[in-house]
Amino acid sequence: MALFGSLSTVRAQLAPSDKFATAFAYVEACLRAGSPERALLDGLAAEQTQRVDLGGGVFALAQASMTLPAGVPTVPKWESHKAYTDVQAVIVGEEIMELTDVSNLKVAEDLRPAKDVLFYEGFARHTALRVAAGEVAVFFPVDGHRPLVAAGAPMLVRKVVVKVPVAA
Repeated sequence: MALFGSLSTVRAQLAPSDKFATAFAYVEACLRAGSPERALLDGLAAEQTQRVDLGGGVFALAQASMTLPAGVPTVPKWESHKAYTDVQAVIVGEEIMELTDVSNLKVAEDLRPAKDVLFYEGFARHTALRVAAGEVAVFFPVDGHRPLVAAGAPMLVRKVVVKVPVAA
């Protein structure tokens, strides 16, 4: 099941892995003001995503996205991934990331193998994680998640989603 907390707390909970070390090093760089990784993220326009290959099958999606109202159960969509574990880190802003076991969800759209994403219909019993700047959530293949839910009024969130191959 998912992990959540500060970067150091989440890092300590996972068994040592070169691929997760790569992911956490990238998140650390994004959190550092003035770094090239942070500059890339800060330069993104709203609703823009930039892919960054990190090596070893690990890649990051640097994103600038508006959070969406919490009261709409189908927007944003519930999703999960089978080939990658998500390391999601909020760099600027705050969002709610909702979480449930995928067994609580019904698949509405399976975009594999072209894209490693399954979308789900409906609204499930879930846990809500309020993720502020500097905090990290790790979602495994069993974790249905719904990111970018507004914690209040919709806001622009700058975040990175590092994709770590499951075989890591």
